[in-house]
Amino acid sequence: MNYFEELASRLDRFEHVPDDVLWDIVTHEGTCTWLYANDLKPDWTGESLTDREVAARICAGCTARWACLELELRTHGDQAIGVWGALPAEDIRALHPVWRARRQGRRRTP
Repeated sequence: MNYFEELASRLDRFEHVPDDVLWDIVTHEGTCTWLYANDLKPDWTGESLTDREVAARICAGCTARWACLELELRTHGDQAIGVWGALPAEDIRALHPVWRARRQGRRRTP
């Protein structure tokens, strides 16, 4: 199983979760949302980090990470911009067709 297939398989548990429930999870439990709502920024003084590195650190312990990624795949998928679920947009856009094919294949299976 390759990297994107592994990621897609981890998201199977969200297949039947409604979008509004995913949105609630992300906005109420997301570490980045909490930081933003409280006007806080991570303190990594003196470190020059890429967006991906910052996201990986913020998302590392986030309980909403997978719900966030699922929601982004549903809403923007192949047109993703930014970092969601600790993945940069390029990875999300590469994951999207794998995720979509997996979902379509599961719907055909009795």
